[in-house]
Formats: sequence, structure tokens, C-alpha cells
Amino acid sequence: MPNSNFTQTAAFIWSVADLLRGDFKQSQYGRVILPFTLLRRLECVLEESKDAVVAQAEKVKAMNLPEKAQEKMILRAAFTFETNTPKEKKGLSFFNTSPMNLGKMGQSDIKDNLENYIQCFSADAREIFEHFKFDEFVGLLDDANLQFKVVKKFATTDLSPKAVSNHQMGLIFEELIRRFAESSNETAGEHFTPRDIVRLTTSLVFMEDDEALTQDGIIRTIYDPTAGTGGFLSSGMEYVHELNPKAVMRAFGQELNPESYAICKADMLIKGQDVSRIKLGNTLSNDQLPADQFDYMLSNPPFGVDWKKIEGEIKDEHTVKGFDGRFGAGLPRVSDGSLLFLMHLISKMRDASDNGGRIGIILNGSPLFTGGAGSGESEIRRYILEADLLEGIIALPTDMFYNTGIATYVWVLSNKKAAERKGKVQLIDGSNLCGKMRKSLGSKRNLMSEEDIKLITRTFGHFEVIDATSLADLGINKPAEQKSNRGRTSSATKGSTSKTAAPKTFASKIFNSTDFGYRRLTIERPLRLSAQITDAAIESLRFAPKPLNAPMERLYNAFGTAWSETDYGYLTAVETEVRALIKAEFSELKEKQIKDLLDSKLWLFQRSLMDKAQQLQTAVSAMSFGKEMAGGQDLVSNDFNQFDITMKGAFKATGIKFDAKEKKQFFDAVTFKNPDAEPVIKKVIKEAAQPLYGSFNYNGKVVEFQQDGDLRDNENVPLDSNITTTELIETYVKREVLPHVSDAWINADKRDEKDGEIGIVGYEIPFNRHFYVYQPPRALEAIDEDLALVSDEIMSLLQEVRS
Repeated sequence: MPNSNFTQTAAFIWSVADLLRGDFKQSQYGRVILPFTLLRRLECVLEESKDAVVAQAEKVKAMNLPEKAQEKMILRAAFTFETNTPKEKKGLSFFNTSPMNLGKMGQSDIKDNLENYIQCFSADAREIFEHFKFDEFVGLLDDANLQFKVVKKFATTDLSPKAVSNHQMGLIFEELIRRFAESSNETAGEHFTPRDIVRLTTSLVFMEDDEALTQDGIIRTIYDPTAGTGGFLSSGMEYVHELNPKAVMRAFGQELNPESYAICKADMLIKGQDVSRIKLGNTLSNDQLPADQFDYMLSNPPFGVDWKKIEGEIKDEHTVKGFDGRFGAGLPRVSDGSLLFLMHLISKMRDASDNGGRIGIILNGSPLFTGGAGSGESEIRRYILEADLLEGIIALPTDMFYNTGIATYVWVLSNKKAAERKGKVQLIDGSNLCGKMRKSLGSKRNLMSEEDIKLITRTFGHFEVIDATSLADLGINKPAEQKSNRGRTSSATKGSTSKTAAPKTFASKIFNSTDFGYRRLTIERPLRLSAQITDAAIESLRFAPKPLNAPMERLYNAFGTAWSETDYGYLTAVETEVRALIKAEFSELKEKQIKDLLDSKLWLFQRSLMDKAQQLQTAVSAMSFGKEMAGGQDLVSNDFNQFDITMKGAFKATGIKFDAKEKKQFFDAVTFKNPDAEPVIKKVIKEAAQPLYGSFNYNGKVVEFQQDGDLRDNENVPLDSNITTTELIETYVKREVLPHVSDAWINADKRDEKDGEIGIVGYEIPFNRHFYVYQPPRALEAIDEDLALVSDEIMSLLQEVRS
């Protein structure tokens, strides 16, 4: 077997797929190859101490001890020799008590022998095979008469520590995982992050500590709460191994999917990690490493996945524990839990006084800007930026992942920022740094090269500002995208006027953390009403307000015109017809609303209101307000304040009293909004006028006006730490609002819960806006020329068809 490099060895192992072809689906190859590779590696590692372990197991078995106690005693006999120092024994964390191995299994009873062999492993190793559902695939192999051939193939594969070191074996297993993910790419994105993205994210997180990681005796921890198959954990260990082969990396992780968990745990076991640190379960609702903090954290959580199933546990932790838990800053909307994973990681950062922690997490665009001021998402962004944890965000190309082609971003966070980064955030637009793959894998069509990754990491590491620069000027050449012309000659070849594609660029910008913050001011404007008491307005009161208004009018016209004084509003006798009409014309009504329509109390209430309104109309007319005596035409009052005084007189004269419901219906019927009317006074106050905050001098008094909800607006005022909040908002309103709407004012009741100042603080990171490059439209002459070329081509094709 070739073992000079890990890719050749992995290819040799994967050649087992040739045996499986035809009897197994392509997506099932890995489910056979991975557990057999693990099995062969484990037995090769155990070979040195095989006899000692079997003998120790016989002794311990006679003691009749609990399983855990038995394991501890047997482990004393399990060892292997270090690759570079054959005389130095190394204790192992697993064992197998069977005298059997793959090479000793004959063709007869091979299925039973193999299953018994697996059961003789220690608990951690045995659990991996259980989650692989290894016994199920052993049965399938046996049914296909392939069991002996596959076992023989692996039995002759040398995966001993002397031939393949732990580090090399880790790379081999990772390569096999990659091949498995690519062979089943329809679900790969749920379990496997593409290697180019893993490499980029790992480099961004570890590069700041390159110097520290090269020191002797260095020990660091790495954690992934969405471990998948362990790609990020493996990449982190590989990165450190390249810098310092003697450094010790301790891997921790948790994964929800049992099969991915098994692959990750197997990979960690092969790399010599303590696999008890790899947990199975939902990280958000059941954190199985609650007391641990870590040096490095890497994660690719699922995009846009809701957390409704665990909503109760998350909200309880947020409410009860607050900032003592993981979700004190806020909760995002239930439809997307990405930011929950980010907050979880932040809670796991090693304290800044204890060397601190760094985070690399891949998120879609939603966490950048979703949610306005005061929302859960905004409050999470606020916490991150005000705590100065965010170092940078890198925009990735689209079509980089197996299961989605959407835009994605790498967030890098740290609680031990370098001095020049404090209070700053670096945004890097790497959306053009990719090349097309020769063959797509699911939705993954683009690939980042080592050159692309180096440009991003170098720019990030140097904390460098780069204006939008074409990739060609940076020495990076990307082939132009080929677009189909459906067999026609491209118009670009027919003339020089065709629009050229925008050049692919790369850019990096640095911002203050406060540049992403704003205060959302609520801007009010006065309610302006005109009043007009008309017969039509009074008649409209016969029917209840929406949504019952139209149904009542329809029923009245169909059944009510013949009602007498004694049976007004009674529809019981025609209930069947009423229900049929409602079902046909007003199907949106609910049963409770239908019952209200059938109840005579509603009809009598509305008729009583109409009768009272008619009396008031007469009284107002007699007061010479509502009717012009000469022309008999209804007059419009453009001053509701005066109209209200008149109505109070009419109420007094008639003795009519309205409850709140009746009063609202009446005034809604006889008034309408008019921008030219006088503002409606809410109350007179005994304070100095402050027009900016809603108290005005009006007709010799200081008053507050009634707010018009339809004209209410919000203004986002960028934060500026150099001036007070009062100066900030007043200057903005005078400059941006009052020149356009002079009667507007700031609603001072809308205040931020945290600082108590006017306006609610919000944060968003409008990434694309900061990197938008304006492309001027082509000249009309050029467009006309292209249209003429296309028209000529169409006419030529039509001539060919006719001939």
C-alpha cells in the first residue's frame, strides 16, 4: 500500500468503493469505508499491547466489577510505542479485549465474529460504531456476499503508528470524510464545511497567535459547538501542528446529528484526542460543556434554521439567568437561530485576563442587519460592538457551500484585541475571490484558492485599508464567466459598444465600532381634522365599523328594508339564507362575527346611535354651524377644536350622552383628515413652549397637539460619541426634518431602556452599502446599436425559417 503521502493512502482506502459499486448507493460508500478504516487503525494501534490487554481482561472479568471499574483496570495494560521513540510507551484511552482481529476472521461466521469483535471495544470506541450503525451495514455486506472481501482488503492495509503517524492518519481520515461528503453532496452541507472555507476561517482565527503557538510546551483548547464531522477541529489542530509539532491541542465539540458525531469522534480518536470531550446533543438547549471556556472557537451553524422546538428552554435561560447565562443580550426571532450560536460562543471565551479567546463563525447576511432598533438581533449586535468584541467580517463569494448558494460572511471576534484594533472593526469584501469548480458539488460551484485565502488573511493580519482594486491589479487573474448565448454569436463580437462586465475587485475598510450604531427617533406630526355633519355620514352609523360594515349593509339591503319597528334587526327566521350569503360574499368572517350579525342587539345599538346623531345634527343646524341658511349646503369646519366646542353645546342642549364606543363612531363618521385643517389640541400645559419636543405656542397658549399615527415616522440618527445625545438629535432634526415638515416634533417618551436617553439605540452592519460601487448606465446610443444588432439577427433567422 502506498503511504508516502496521505492523499495516496486515502485514495487506496477509498478504492474499496470498487467492491461496493452496484450493491450500494454512492452515498453509502462512506458508511462502510469510514468505520472499517477506524476499525483497522484502532487494531493496528492496539497491536503492541494486544496480548497484555487480553490477559488483563481475563483477570478483571473474574473480579465481577462494574464496567467503568473494569475499563480503568484494563486500560493499564493498553499502550503503544511512540513513532519517533520506539522505546517509549504511550498509554491509550481505548482497548479491545478480543483475541480476534480482521486478519484472523475466516469466511465462515464472519458476520457474527465481526459483531462480537466490535462489542469487545471499550465504551467510547464502541459507541462510535453504534452511531455509524455499523451492524446494519455489516448485515448489508453479508447479504451482498462482500463481507469477506472488504475485511480482507482492510486486514492487509498497514495503518500502524510506525507506518502512519497520528497526524498523517488524521489527514487520511479527513480526506476520506471529504470524499464521503462529496459523494453524498445532497446532504453534505448539513455535516461538512468545505475545506477552503475551513482553511480561511482557521487562518483568520489563529494568525494573531502565530508567535505564541510556536513556543515550547504550548497547550491550547479548540471548540466547535456545531462540530459536524470535525472539519474545523481537525483544521485547527493541523494549523497549529504546522507551526509547532510539539504543541498540544485539546479538542472539544458538540454535534446534534448522530452520524456526524460518530465521524467526528472517530476522527478525534484517531488523532489521539480524549473523545469524552466530544458530545452528542443540541448545543443550544443542552450545553454539555457548561463550565468550559476555550482559547479558539470555530463554527458553521445552520443558516436560517428556526429554534421553535427549543423556544421554552432558550427563553427561560434568557429570562432567569440574564447575562449570567448565554443569552442575556437578547433573543433573535424564532425563524433564525444563527445569533444564538454566536452568543453561545461568546459565553465560552476564555477570560481576557487568562489569555482571552478568539471566535470564527460563518453566518449568512441576516445577522448583519435583520431587526430594527430595540429588536433582539439589534441588541445582540449592540452588545458585541459596545463590548468591542468584533474584529472583522469577511464577505465570501456566493455558491461556496454544498447546500446553499447564498451570500455568507466570516465573523472574527476576540476579547483580546491588539491596541490598534480597539474600538475598530475591519470589513473585507472577498466576494470575488474564487474560481469556478470543474464540477459542481451540490450548490458548491466556486472554490477559493490558496492565493485567495492568503490575500484575505494578509489584509486582515496587516489591518490594512484597501480601496476597491481590481484583482488583476493585485496580481490575481480570474477567468471571465462564460455565459450561454444559446448557440448565437455574442453581440460583444459584433461591435465595441456592448456593456463590459464590471471589474472584479477586492477591498478592505476600517470603521469605528460606533459607526454602525444609531438612535431611532420617533417623529410625530399633529392630527389635522375637518368636520362635516352630512346625511350620508349620519346614515353610515346604521352599520358597525369594519369589518362588519359591508356585511351589515349587504344584509340590510337584502332583508332589512322591510323591518318594522317591532322586528328591527331580527334575522333568526332567515338565518340559513344569511349564512349562505355571508359564505358566498364574506367568507373571511369568523363564526363569532357571524353570530354578532345575527344578533338583533347589534342592529338596535347601531340604529340608536344613528337616531342620536340625527338629533345632534338638528341641534347643530339650529346653532347655525352645520348648515348655511341660504344655500342649504353642508359646510366644512377646518378647525376641529371649534367644532368640538360646538358639539359639546349640542350634547348639552339635547341631553344626549355617548359612551366611549359611541363617541368614537360618531366622530369617525363626521370627521376626515385634512392637511390644510388646524391641528387638534390634545391639552393645554403650563410650561414653556418647546417645539422640538411637542409643546407649541398656539393662539396665545402653550399646547400639545394630538398625534397623527398615520404621519408618525422614524429617523435613524448616526451615533456620535463626541457630542451629547441632546445635541445629536436636535441638530439632526433641525437639519434633516424641520425643513421638510415644520410642524414635526420629537417624541420624548420613546427612550432607550439601557441609557434612558431619547431615541432607541440600534446597530446594523450594512456591509453591501459600504462596498457599493456605482456603475453608470451605458449611453443610449450604445443601447440602440445593440438593439439594432439583435433585431438584424432576428430578422436574419426569420428569413432562414421562411426559406
